Amino acid sequence: MVTSMALISGLSAADTTKPVIVSALLIAALADNLTDALSVHVFQESEQLDQKDAFTGTLTNFATRLLLCISFVPLVVLFSLAHAATVAIIWGALLLATLTYLVARERKVNPVLEVAKHLLVASAVITASMLIGRWIGAVLG
Repeated sequence: MVTSMALISGLSAADTTKPVIVSALLIAALADNLTDALSVHVFQESEQLDQKDAFTGTLTNFATRLLLCISFVPLVVLFSLAHAATVAIIWGALLLATLTYLVARERKVNPVLEVAKHLLVASAVITASMLIGRWIGAVLG
């Protein structure tokens, strides 16, 4: 989610086109999420988790992350680029806050603190991506 928000915000700030942003989202949905899922799988195997459980966890992790990433594509397609970045940040923040809240409750830790920490990190990543996008747009645009 944070990757999708950062891609949309940063590439929009660089004055790129919708096809470029959608391509970046789909590439990240596949490549980034597959490598993350495989990393989790390798860790699970190193912890000697049952092979079936490790494989199921890997597929579930990949499919969930893939669907979450793809959920940003319609935002880019349906909204102008100026508005797509704002809508993507709102959508991503809602997803991140909801998932963080649910996990925090399951772990029996303070959900408000966990949500605040995750949104703070996401904000920093998005801000950095926008600054990079503006800089690239100014230098190469």
